[in-house]
Amino acid sequence: MTLHAIIAEDEPILAATLAHALKRLWPELALAATCPNGVAALEQTLVLRPDVLFLDIKMPGMTGLEVAEALADAWDGDRPFPQIVFVTAYDDYAVDAFEREAADYVLKPVTDARLARTVERLKTRLAAKAPGGGLEDLLGQMRALMPALIPTQAGVSAAAVAPVAERLTLVRAAVGNQVKMIPIGDVVYFEALDKYVNVVTQEGEALIRTSLKELLPQLDDKVFWQVHRGTIVNSACVLSALKDEGGKLTLSLRGRSDKVRVSPLYAHLFRQM
Repeated sequence: MTLHAIIAEDEPILAATLAHALKRLWPELALAATCPNGVAALEQTLVLRPDVLFLDIKMPGMTGLEVAEALADAWDGDRPFPQIVFVTAYDDYAVDAFEREAADYVLKPVTDARLARTVERLKTRLAAKAPGGGLEDLLGQMRALMPALIPTQAGVSAAAVAPVAERLTLVRAAVGNQVKMIPIGDVVYFEALDKYVNVVTQEGEALIRTSLKELLPQLDDKVFWQVHRGTIVNSACVLSALKDEGGKLTLSLRGRSDKVRVSPLYAHLFRQM
């Protein structure tokens, strides 16, 4: 089966350079479209459903990160979500990129040697039919990549000195004028709400002034699963996962009547064993 790719890059020369490099390094990959901005990238990806999407981050209309988020919300059907590679001149978006399920993060100017490693990674992921990879896979990629992006001192890598977040056992959340102590096991799911995170339990809801990005490293990823860019669920509270006629997946949770939507990026977490 022929694999297809889309390149989204607002600089025509850079887009052409990347296309020619891919043709040399991965001749079996067919280029379905080249998009000059983020809006076109979103539209073409939803129409053409490529296997791989190369996204510049800073583009007119929509950034590459915004395109990835919009695709996650709009994607449906049985076709696997595309492998996303961010190609950018900026190294300070790596964490944000991997939070959006990036397969790789490549800095410009792109060399053949670096692109060859990306191609091998993509081939492996596509062969394994991993639409977006799990959280463990993403964190592993981040740990492998970040030391190369973050400056080091005295020859010590950033990974070696990075503090390990302590596991959260108690959530201190605001309920009116009170601060409620919520055992982590009582949390059914966390939901991002602008500058706050809503902590949802079987008994009710409460707010904490933090972000999911800050919260995620403090949670046990074997128990708490990110199922959407704005939602983390307690897997022990998941009763069932239901796919509707449009292919969208929602979760029924213990003690809650509300349903939680699952992004296509995380649908693999609920495949039948």
